[in-house]
Amino acid sequence: MNSFQIAIVVSLAGYLAIGWYAGRRVKDLEDFFVAGRNAPTLLILGTLVASFMSTNAFMGEAGMSYQGHAPLIIMMTCFNCLGYVVGAVFFGRYLRRSRALTVPDFFRARFNSPRIQRFAGISIVVGLSAYLLAVTWGMALVMSEVTGVAESTAIVVVWFSYTLFTLYSGSRGVILTDTVMFVLFSAMIVLAAFFIIQSAGGWFSAIEALATYEAKPGIIAWHGRVGPETPWDTPLDGLLWATILGVAWGIVVAVSPWQSSRYLMARSEHVVIRSACGALIAMLLLYLVTNFAATAVNLINPDINPPESTMIWVAMNLLPTALGALLICGVLAAGLSSASTFLSLVGFSVSHDVLGSAAGPVSESVAASAAHHAQRLRSARWSMLVVGLTVIVLALLLPRNIFWLTHFAGPLFASSWGAVAFMSIWSDRLTEAGAFWGMAAGFVVNVGMNALALMGSVAWPVIADPILVAALSSYCVMVFVSRQGEVSITEREYRIALHRLPEQEKDPAVVRQTLLWPRVMVFGGFVLSALLTIFYALPFGRAVSVEGGGGVSGELLLALTYGLVLVASGRWVWRRVMRDYGHQAGTKS
Repeated sequence: MNSFQIAIVVSLAGYLAIGWYAGRRVKDLEDFFVAGRNAPTLLILGTLVASFMSTNAFMGEAGMSYQGHAPLIIMMTCFNCLGYVVGAVFFGRYLRRSRALTVPDFFRARFNSPRIQRFAGISIVVGLSAYLLAVTWGMALVMSEVTGVAESTAIVVVWFSYTLFTLYSGSRGVILTDTVMFVLFSAMIVLAAFFIIQSAGGWFSAIEALATYEAKPGIIAWHGRVGPETPWDTPLDGLLWATILGVAWGIVVAVSPWQSSRYLMARSEHVVIRSACGALIAMLLLYLVTNFAATAVNLINPDINPPESTMIWVAMNLLPTALGALLICGVLAAGLSSASTFLSLVGFSVSHDVLGSAAGPVSESVAASAAHHAQRLRSARWSMLVVGLTVIVLALLLPRNIFWLTHFAGPLFASSWGAVAFMSIWSDRLTEAGAFWGMAAGFVVNVGMNALALMGSVAWPVIADPILVAALSSYCVMVFVSRQGEVSITEREYRIALHRLPEQEKDPAVVRQTLLWPRVMVFGGFVLSALLTIFYALPFGRAVSVEGGGGVSGELLLALTYGLVLVASGRWVWRRVMRDYGHQAGTKS
């Protein structure tokens, strides 16, 4: 076995060991579904980032950056990462307050409606099974390229790896392994970026060379490469695409089941807010490092094909063997963390939301029934196994299409759930029928438009992206249907109860600890803007002015805005915490 094979085997064995350890502590449904509702900030932060940073981030988006689109990816990140704090403040903490077992379970309780729970569960099964299929293909592609095994064999190996520890340990194992994987791939991408920049001649030399890179003009200009040979004819087209996709994925981050369900495991509402702040910081930094590094690889090897294998090429040809093997393990870790999250959520939804009794959150009397819990645990595990077997059969039989599945499955929840999720907390006029038909309309329109695009029947313009059209359809249907009916007393009382702040969340010492996070965001945002100005905008401007180009206004604006996202969101979180959890802690801090 070579170094890459040994590293992969050792890392997979390590994840299985963690899953086995966590699985021994699973005693009941709350342990299996929501990790006993006792996870600290680090574990929630780790699982938020790890479940989002799949192989698409280190392969698909890194490949786009290698082709010259890193600035657009970075712009998109500005929008979608704001979904963490917006989702935590306006949805996640109320979701946790409901003490549901799953997000569809929350919708059932909120609207007193088993049909909404079942429909939401079905949408999870469809969307996340597709996402799981894409991630499985991505991991198998990495493994087959670096080890030389057949892709079908790699599919079986990666499927067996994430299925085994998820099946046994449930959410307890998922959040532990997610956090370990988050630390691993974060550390390895930073080390890889260091070696890439050094091999490209150092930071300032690399920036100046990329600024005047003739093979791919505009590769690190504020708009990236645009023109007839790219998907965007003008900088405005690229900006519009990044904004639309960024906002859509921001809604995904805020309310999608694989992100918002992490908050159900949190120890407190303050953990929800702190972990969201930490995830925003981590994602902004990780995307910045990953995509600038992938772009700089052009100065070392401009002919990598396919572009999605850029980081694989770096691991196998540029880094020292040991670090290259660890980078591959990091890329696989990103995929495994997402896969385990998707598999667990699909299994939970099949057993609890689609086929279950739709009885709502587990009460203490139900929790006392060992036989009842043992039966439901078996049902959840069997559901996971059936879903996993279905996915591996599809992975072996269907042609690989990672990019389309990823960008279909994720925004599906923004279209179907986005408006319903937020208005379930903040609207006193939303009826059960409005919520159900709004969710159904967003789902059907999104799937239908994407199906037509996949078949080649229609090429939707950016302004009529299926995400936007479906989300608007969901909202309009929801409002129209709600006006035809009335909110029941049960629905109204449940929503009011969600807005009652638990006394234990008002502890001044705990509030002061939470307020440290927005302070870090504000300080870090100013530092990030200053560093990007000094290390990106100014050297870019010097390089293009030597060649007779224009000023640095676009690049400077990008540099300043990227950091100011942290500053503005930090100030906003500070005000929300002070408003919602009391001023006493703030005056003493």
